[in-house]
Amino acid sequence: MTKFEEKKKEAYEKASMKFFGNADGSRAMRYLLNELENAGLLKEQQALPVVPECVAGVIESIPDHYSAFEAIDLIKSKVEVFTEENKDWLQVYNWLCEGIDNQDTFALAFITRKYEVEKPQLFYIDLPKVFAFSDSTSDSTFVSKAESGIISEFTKGKDYALKLTEQEIKSIDERYWQFAVPVEEGK
Repeated sequence: MTKFEEKKKEAYEKASMKFFGNADGSRAMRYLLNELENAGLLKEQQALPVVPECVAGVIESIPDHYSAFEAIDLIKSKVEVFTEENKDWLQVYNWLCEGIDNQDTFALAFITRKYEVEKPQLFYIDLPKVFAFSDSTSDSTFVSKAESGIISEFTKGKDYALKLTEQEIKSIDERYWQFAVPVEEGK
């Protein structure tokens, strides 16, 4: 038995003792581990699953004693039954509904409680040269402040420009999306 197999067996027995009161566990636990292994999700030196920030928040808010299936069912129930109170869970539900890969990623991240949080792509809003906001030295005007969906300040350079996600830009006004310029990593 390899060291990886020993650790997997040890983790299985530990989880079985915690949730089922014996080292043999349950059929559901064995089935889940076999399915994860067959799908290639349990490998030595496996990279951590990457989840969006909203999913990470949900994983942290669901108690450890829930199974991955119960966690997904809880998300579904919150969105379907208590829609108004759980609007923030809708984004997680939609992400889960995008496909089986996201569901597998969620299950692995939830079960292991080890994952990386996806860094969202950030953008500047680079407005074209316009009479009121231009001068002879700069071709670009960047948004530097936006409050309550209204742009209130501008800057000539990227140093003070706002870095926003696509969703944040579109929440100000969908028309600004055409002026979005990706922020280069490391800047």
